[in-house]
Amino acid sequence: MKETTHFGFKEVPVEEKTYRVREVFNSVARRYDLMNDLMSAGLHRLWKRVAIETIAIRPGMQILDLASGTGDLARAMSRRAGTDGHVVLGDINDQMLRVGRDRCIDNGELKGLSWCQCDAETLPYPSESFDRVTIGFGLRNVTNKDAALSEMYRILKPGGKALVLEFSKPVSASLSQIYDVYSFSVLPAMGQLVAQDKESYQYLAESIRKHPDQDTLADMMRSAGFESVAYQNLTGGIVAIHTGVKT
Repeated sequence: MKETTHFGFKEVPVEEKTYRVREVFNSVARRYDLMNDLMSAGLHRLWKRVAIETIAIRPGMQILDLASGTGDLARAMSRRAGTDGHVVLGDINDQMLRVGRDRCIDNGELKGLSWCQCDAETLPYPSESFDRVTIGFGLRNVTNKDAALSEMYRILKPGGKALVLEFSKPVSASLSQIYDVYSFSVLPAMGQLVAQDKESYQYLAESIRKHPDQDTLADMMRSAGFESVAYQNLTGGIVAIHTGVKT
């Protein structure tokens, strides 16, 4: 019997998930930033700003941003790393990388940035290569999250920090009910209206529900080797920032 994993609420063969996720992001790439603004009422920009503050980026740092997508998190980190620093925008999806590179060109922000199409589960970098590694709203789409966290740990230098910014579990039952209505009624309809793609946004809503909650993800990070693991809830736990240190 073939090993299966979840793709939203569906069970699919493990080897199919990466392909299916790639198809989703091929579909949404061009309208990804617009939909993020609409879906979160612009809050995703605040969430990313808080995340960057959390990991104390200093000039000269080498940073890997996984699931970098259109690159807004990477560009903001690059400004803090300065002219002596470097940020790699890593993503498994070539369409998202192209859109991200176009955004950087449009904003005149190419210095100190490079792009790498890579799988978070098998990173093409030597051990202890980066001072910081981040993944924003992408871990839930990874087939083997434990493997990705182990790779994040491996490529960090001693003293380096990892950050996972991801949708999580609301802390109150009432907020959870409201969030469910929004996710499964409003969000797919918005995807159909703006991006002509209801199914992809239905998947995104489902993928959030299948993602580990705050405490489970913290335990997974500890199992990968991280120490001083902590998380911070934002917007009532709809989003959480997890951090860990490689000692």
